[in-house]
Amino acid sequence: MPPTDPRRPAAFLDRDGVLNVDHGYVHRWEDWEWMPGAPEAVRLFNEAGWLVFVVTNQSGIARGMYNVAAMQALHDRVGQDLAEIGAHVDAWEFCPHLKTGSVPDFAVDCSCRKPKPGMILRLLETWPVDRARSLLIGDKQRDLDAAAAAGIAGHLYTEGDLAAVVRRLLAA
Repeated sequence: MPPTDPRRPAAFLDRDGVLNVDHGYVHRWEDWEWMPGAPEAVRLFNEAGWLVFVVTNQSGIARGMYNVAAMQALHDRVGQDLAEIGAHVDAWEFCPHLKTGSVPDFAVDCSCRKPKPGMILRLLETWPVDRARSLLIGDKQRDLDAAAAAGIAGHLYTEGDLAAVVRRLLAA
């Protein structure tokens, strides 16, 4: 990291249940449904100068339900949708692993599957993140556990307008 890079706060966002409605193993654009206020929430973080990262467990890959290319195509399409409102995700991190998975290459116990903090730690190591001012928004306890293990604040999101939640967090 160049020394001239100022450290910035980062928003680590879970995907399923925070950005999109968790219909179970969403991997196609036609199955994607934004959570209320989610695109605007990403834009609010962007406008405030925060880095925006998505950290998502994707065990459907290890289960053989879809492959990495399908997931990446979905993330690209999500990025296009966000760009239409002037928003963006700086980086996507995903864990394709599940110890009991049916795809041998992904049927492993890893350090990136939440509640372990591997995805967050990888981003903290490669981006100029101000850890003390960063946070994670997740919809499950395992998300909050991963945030705590990485030394960042965790916020539980269960329903409602995500943009309203982000406005409150940014004002605090």
